[in-house]
Amino acid sequence: QVQLVESGGGLVQAGGSLRLSCAASGRTFSTYAMGWFRQAPGKEREFVAALTWSGGITYYEDSVKGRFTISRDNAKNTLYVQMNSLKPEDTAVYYCAAGRDRWRFNARYYYADAYDYWGQGTQVTVSS
Repeated sequence: QVQLVESGGGLVQAGGSLRLSCAASGRTFSTYAMGWFRQAPGKEREFVAALTWSGGITYYEDSVKGRFTISRDNAKNTLYVQMNSLKPEDTAVYYCAAGRDRWRFNARYYYADAYDYWGQGTQVTVSS
């Protein structure tokens, strides 16, 4: 089992940047695929980005490609997402998630059911 704690959210103006972190407990962080999701008020949770166990393969939702970069440091048990050129429509609670099953992740990384553990979320607000 792994516990996830997000940090780094806040209020930023449009065009600004934030870096979110997700600290994972335990010594098996490197055995989990990881993802970021977000949920805006009145909307369903949506996929943002994901990466494989080593971080060698990354995936992005189309609206964040070229602006967001997902990465991980397995030595520090930490997942990151660097968010640049932020837009008001990026406003949401951002969640990190960990997935144990390789087949399920490879087939369904875009969907919440590919992940087994979730953090509590961190709020990102982008003002216009």
